[in-house]
Amino acid sequence: MHSTNMKQKKFSLFPYLWKYKWYYLAGIVILLAVDAANLYIPQFIGEVIDGLTEGILDREGVLFLLVKIFTAGAVMMLGRFGWRFCIFGSARGIEYRLRNDMFGHLEMLSARYFNAHKTGDLMARFTNDLGAIRMAVGPAVVTAFDAIVMTVMVLMKMIWDVDFKLTVMAFVPLTLVAVGCYFYGIEAKKRQTRRQEAFSGLSDKVQESIAGIRVVKAFVQEEEDFRAFEKASENSMEKNLSMVKLRAMFGPALDTVTGISLLLTLVFGGKMVLAGQISIGQFVAFNSYIGMLVWPMIACGDCINNFSQAAAAFQRIASIFREEPDIVDKVPEDCVNRDVHIRGDIVLNHLTFTYPDGEDPVLRDVSLHVKEGEMLGILGRTGSGKSSLADLLLRVYDCEDGALLVDGRPITEFPLAVLHRDMAYVPQDNFLFSDTLEENIAFGLEERLRDHPQIRSSIKRAAKAACIHDNIMGFPEEYRTLVGERGVTLSGGQKQRSSIARALLMDASVLILDDSLSAVDTDTEEQILENLMELRRGKTTIIIAHRISTLQKADHIAVLTEGELTEYGTHEELVELKGFYAHIYEKQQLEQELTAM
Repeated sequence: MHSTNMKQKKFSLFPYLWKYKWYYLAGIVILLAVDAANLYIPQFIGEVIDGLTEGILDREGVLFLLVKIFTAGAVMMLGRFGWRFCIFGSARGIEYRLRNDMFGHLEMLSARYFNAHKTGDLMARFTNDLGAIRMAVGPAVVTAFDAIVMTVMVLMKMIWDVDFKLTVMAFVPLTLVAVGCYFYGIEAKKRQTRRQEAFSGLSDKVQESIAGIRVVKAFVQEEEDFRAFEKASENSMEKNLSMVKLRAMFGPALDTVTGISLLLTLVFGGKMVLAGQISIGQFVAFNSYIGMLVWPMIACGDCINNFSQAAAAFQRIASIFREEPDIVDKVPEDCVNRDVHIRGDIVLNHLTFTYPDGEDPVLRDVSLHVKEGEMLGILGRTGSGKSSLADLLLRVYDCEDGALLVDGRPITEFPLAVLHRDMAYVPQDNFLFSDTLEENIAFGLEERLRDHPQIRSSIKRAAKAACIHDNIMGFPEEYRTLVGERGVTLSGGQKQRSSIARALLMDASVLILDDSLSAVDTDTEEQILENLMELRRGKTTIIIAHRISTLQKADHIAVLTEGELTEYGTHEELVELKGFYAHIYEKQQLEQELTAM
């Protein structure tokens, strides 16, 4: 189903180009004026030479022709600024809008897409690939149009002002360029695709190594990591060199053809001057026109190179836009009712869930009921499905087998915006942005509210409830302290408590803590739990943990074993049951006693 939708959905650059149609039109008109002005300069120079040679041009006539040449030069100077402003500016605008749309579309995609695509590869599409598109809709468009127009106008000028036979003789060798350009374009596109893929791999390696530098150093893997980087760098260099080699062969071939054309012009044009068929001024102008034809021939190769790069980049960018989110609102956007609020009554009815790319269920026939205002604890070994349950409650994934009801309604009936607004979540991997602690804690609030004095006092209350306030006040900049990328300057416990403060500040109807106290000492954990009991009174809280001390104050505790609900009850009931929960409880009690001794 998903792959079919991908094939049906198409992406086009046309709407972006159409938005700047008048700028492109203005730029092309100005470009025509520049080309026309450029075309008359050789003619004026030829007239000066002939006039002086034949003695028919006086001082005033020379000055008049010089004024014409300077006027043409002024038109070219102003015109080049004009078409650059219109066309290059439009290309930048298209790049800007396309980048924004790409980022907005990525934010809509579901977890499945990001599980399958590396960060470095996506970053390469935002940099290298978008740059290739900009070059194609800007400089390459100018170059292609200018080359065609210049070629046609120069040929017409050569035929009308000089000689038809000489023009044909000089131009025939240049037609070989068109054949070469065709084959060059085919091969260039293949090599550009491989080059951009290699760049993506290199970007991903750099991003991954920098993000994991602490792990690399901790395991003394600097040399191994460097060799892996060197291999990715070498692959990128080889793919770049393959493109350079192709261009290196194409450039001299163009020069050779151009040289043949100039040689023919000198030989046969010189004979025509001696025979009196054309004047010296016409011969000089003709050679200038040949020089003007050289640039379009060279530009032809550059155009094909730019369009080949853009074609490869377009496919990679289009693949992002062809992706559709798996998790969407079941009602149209204009019919979404954001005024509805979740109370927090949650029912799982014979729920079975398998990840989209998995084969075996991670949850099997799970049924339980969390009443509004209750605290549910979830315990289980690693891989028992605890975090998968949190993913389903947040609609990171949808489950088709069984029922998941919120306030008596299927969870899919709630708009995603409402669901994420009324369900606060603290994940296992506590992610902090490279910003101040204050901004990280206030992340769930609208930006316009963050500087409000009342919100700042609420931030401090949430930080106190999460037992991070005293730590923050010990930092030099207090709440204005920058935490570095992914919160690298904080300890694991500080990151966890900052994430808890962020969730508490939202004051959501449902709070999900996914093993969020694992890096906190027992005394701090007890204080945080007491604060939660006080702050979350009347609101639903779900705590996933491995420590019994985190769960024993919950109203009910669910024990998951390999995706199945094997035990359910209060702390006292589960201890009396003498099952897995009681075994873990006794083991952890013994560990605490040994630690105390």
